[in-house]
Amino acid sequence: MAFELPSLPYAQDALAPHISAETLDFHHGKHHNTYIVNLNNLLGDAAGSSDADLEKVIMDSAGDASKAGVFNNAAQIWNHTFYWNCMKPNGGGKPTGDLAAKIDAAFGSYDKFKEEFKNACVTQFGSGWGWLVVENGALKITKTPNADTPMAHGQTALLTCDVWEHAYYIDFRNRRPDYVETFLNHLVNWDFVAKNLADAG
Repeated sequence: MAFELPSLPYAQDALAPHISAETLDFHHGKHHNTYIVNLNNLLGDAAGSSDADLEKVIMDSAGDASKAGVFNNAAQIWNHTFYWNCMKPNGGGKPTGDLAAKIDAAFGSYDKFKEEFKNACVTQFGSGWGWLVVENGALKITKTPNADTPMAHGQTALLTCDVWEHAYYIDFRNRRPDYVETFLNHLVNWDFVAKNLADAG
C-alpha cells in the first residue's frame, strides 16, 4: 500500500482567524499532498502505509546523498503531520503540570522558553522548522533547515512550528515574528506536547 495524506485533526476553518482555511487548503491539500505523491513515486512498490514505515524510510535515507529526494519528501510528510497535531482551536497559552515544570526547569520560566522558541523560529534562515525536543533526557530548543527533522539527529520532537513561507504567507505576508507569536499565544496544543513528553519517558 502507498502512503496517503492524513486528514487534518480539525476542520479546515477551525484555526481561523489565526490561520485561515485558505492557508490550510494550500498547505495541507497541496504542499503536504505533493510530498506524499512524490515519495510514493520515488519508492514505487516499496512504499509503506504506516507511521512506522515512514519513520524507517526517514532513518534509512538520512545522511545518504543518493537518497536525498526520498529523505526530503518523507521527512516533510512526517514534519507536517506532526505540525498539524501541534495546533488546536483555542490553543496556546501556558502549559500545565509536568510539562510546565520541565519547561521551567530547562529554561527558567515559560516566558524565557517562549522567547527562545520564537527566536529559533524567526532566525531560521530561509525555509525550515523551530522545535522543542528531548535530547539525552533534557529539553532543548533547536531549528532545522528545509526538510530536516529531529529524529535524524537522535532527538525526540515535542513541538514544532513550520516556518516555510507557505505556512504563513497568505495570512501574515512577510511577518514571520507575528505568525510565531500567534502560534504560541493561540494555537499550540499543549496536550499533544505533554503526551509526546510522557511517551519520551
